[in-house]
Amino acid sequence: MTADHGIPADWDELEEQGMSARLARYFGHSLHIRHIDVGSCNACESEVLALSNPYYNFHRLGLFFTHSPRHADVLLVTGALTQAMAPVLRETYDAMPRPRLVLAAGVCALHGGVFANSSRFVGPVDSVLPVDAYIPGCPPNPYALLQGLLKAIRSREEVKSS
Repeated sequence: MTADHGIPADWDELEEQGMSARLARYFGHSLHIRHIDVGSCNACESEVLALSNPYYNFHRLGLFFTHSPRHADVLLVTGALTQAMAPVLRETYDAMPRPRLVLAAGVCALHGGVFANSSRFVGPVDSVLPVDAYIPGCPPNPYALLQGLLKAIRSREEVKSS
């Protein structure tokens, strides 16, 4: 059973889609996510943090947050990219080992949202980094974040097999 917008209704559905198997096949180990907020209202951050609470408990899928980009497999970017954060975002990305994935989550990361007309807004995340998956929403819920991660892994698998 799928909830609105193609978002899985429960964890069993995520397992049916083979999330753990895909992670193991692509990365060969658990997946570590470096989350960076490049300028937001913090709504996306509350949804990202919900992933590790007892209800969602994404650790059971082998997903973990890391504070070091050197240990990260995925860069999860939220917020409207500001002039001050653009070089920090680039440095974080450059410090990550390969293979690496980039997820742009939330309306602000995709096109600026309500901050798009600000003089401090640089542009969407993909104007600075290559993005593997776009996760819309204001804010995107935890299931949408997981779906975005699956989408990024699927696209990498397709490129790898071609």
